[in-house]
Amino acid sequence: MHELSATISRYMENLYIPSFSAVTRTDIVEIIIITVMIYAILVWVKETRAWALLRGVLVIGAFLLVAFFTGMTTIIWIAERLISLAVIAVVVILQPELRKALENLGQKNIIAGLFSLDMLKASVNARFSDRTVNEIIKACVEMGRAKTGALIVVEHKQRLTDYEKTGIDLDALVSSQLLINIFEHNTPLHDGAIIVRGDRIVSATCYLPLSDNMLLSKELGTRHRAGVGISEATDSMTVIVSEETGKISVAYGGQLHRGLTADELRDYLSEIQDKVVEEKRHIIWKGRAKNGQ
Repeated sequence: MHELSATISRYMENLYIPSFSAVTRTDIVEIIIITVMIYAILVWVKETRAWALLRGVLVIGAFLLVAFFTGMTTIIWIAERLISLAVIAVVVILQPELRKALENLGQKNIIAGLFSLDMLKASVNARFSDRTVNEIIKACVEMGRAKTGALIVVEHKQRLTDYEKTGIDLDALVSSQLLINIFEHNTPLHDGAIIVRGDRIVSATCYLPLSDNMLLSKELGTRHRAGVGISEATDSMTVIVSEETGKISVAYGGQLHRGLTADELRDYLSEIQDKVVEEKRHIIWKGRAKNGQ
């Protein structure tokens, strides 16, 4: 504890804190620009795989911080030698996301992109209603009876922007009739997955990553493996209707739950609905009895 306090004291002594009297207009402009840049980076990180990577980096950073203050010299020595390789690895891993971010930076208005109405709408309608749950269940039951294959990805907290861009934009209210029509055989949108954000279908014919899980049954086709794959990469929930058997399955957290009933499907969808239940407190007054006693 003494070494820790001494290190913090030395750091605070060398820390330069400018006085407010020395702040100029240029400094204020710089602060605003840096704030906007940090906000844009955080928005980009949240909508890509970089968010999960950032959490992993924070965990490693916390471990290295503990190693530094506890005097683990060997671990610090290894970390210093690997830091340059780690930066290169991060750039390689996020190369597709970085390229798309730079392309968007050159194609879109920066201010409009930061404060777009779509972002405000997504922050307000972050979850879906009971009506959406009922419509999805009704459509899946009907498609199961007709043995119509379906792949419905329901977005949770993590944005599915990268997968949304692989399909065709729809932006339509979720309804059982629309879902059945989309996955009907020989229709332009039946191949691939649809993505549901809030109460709306945002994209159809989307491509999903296939799972490499060797424990999955060999009788499962591409549709089920794609549903498990997207659940491994994101926190979304995928509802799958088998074209061969008509059974309803749910993929969530890398796990596949097969042969679900309508009530069981409702329970799974309710898990990621994140409904805010308002507790109404009733005050009961203890009065006299009717006989006055």
